[in-house]
Amino acid sequence: MRVSRRALGLVAGLLVVALVVAVGLRQLQARKAQQAAAASTAVDTALELIAGDLVEARERLLVQGLPVSGAIKAVQAVVLRARVAGELQDLRVREGDSVQAGQVIARIDPEEVQARLRQAQEQADAARTQIDIAQRQYTNNQALVDQGFISRTALESSESSLRAAQATHRAALAAVALARKSLDDAVLRAPIAGQIAQRLAQPGERVAVDTRIVEIVDLRQLELEAVLAAADAQAVRVGQSATLHIEGSLPGAALQARVARINPSAQAGSRGVLVYLALDPAPGLRQGLFVQGLLDTGQQAQLSVPLSAVRTDQPAPYVQLIEHERVVHRPVQPGLRGQAEGDTMVAVPGIAAGSLVLRGSVGRLAAGTAVRLPVPRP
Repeated sequence: MRVSRRALGLVAGLLVVALVVAVGLRQLQARKAQQAAAASTAVDTALELIAGDLVEARERLLVQGLPVSGAIKAVQAVVLRARVAGELQDLRVREGDSVQAGQVIARIDPEEVQARLRQAQEQADAARTQIDIAQRQYTNNQALVDQGFISRTALESSESSLRAAQATHRAALAAVALARKSLDDAVLRAPIAGQIAQRLAQPGERVAVDTRIVEIVDLRQLELEAVLAAADAQAVRVGQSATLHIEGSLPGAALQARVARINPSAQAGSRGVLVYLALDPAPGLRQGLFVQGLLDTGQQAQLSVPLSAVRTDQPAPYVQLIEHERVVHRPVQPGLRGQAEGDTMVAVPGIAAGSLVLRGSVGRLAAGTAVRLPVPRP
């Protein structure tokens, strides 16, 4: 049976169409497989973030303030000095010992002072004797003048002698009082209650007048003496609070203080103003510790993010937001700065509240970078 040429052409055409359709289907399947592989690779290469990489842009109460620093000082501190010269005796207190006001700290050998007291007393007694002699002479001369045996000039002379003897006696009594005071000063007593900070002399040592013996500090009242520029001091008022940190302490170990006094005069050289901040009692505080912190001069609520989250590696400042699991660069105009949540915050108007912002520690990411957000804990 013979097949016509036309039928053969039709069969060939059908075979070609079937071949084209098969090739097309294979290419479509390959393209879908490539897209699925690309999607899978994109998911696998997305940057995975942790909770510490993100911060929420929200309204915070920003604390405005001035940086302050300095050494802690005791409000009451005194250096006990020798008031008389002599050998130091009975000094038994050492650094760290507690003392009470009026407690005997040490003694100066009283032998010399006692000798001066006896000498002054003897001179006072001698002056008293001279008064008695002058008094009898004056009484006798007065009787003789009344009887006309001597002139009134002789009476006046004896009266002058009596007054001179009385003045000498008063001077001698003053010397006795001075010597007795020196004897009292030979006993060194604590003028305030507190603790011994330094022992500056040793028993048996001969000390001169005004020699430093011990230093006493009262740790119950401590303060920070801070120097502020004249312009900054304009915003400081008595009663304002401050948050301070001891140098080298843990970040959470904060000290609270308040402005107790403001010096009415500026320092001669620097023109700085001294501000005194009273510290609240806290364990471990010592005179001489260096502290620094922020003096609160006002508060204001602002939509803000950490200052470190604002990037400046482009002509205009910007923050890196997360939108639809992609990094977006959003220009901002930084505004008011202040302290909040233990960090320096800056107002960023124009950003929607609740936006997720990358912290500065993450570094710069290209716009459009895919990210994977942390899974919230149940």
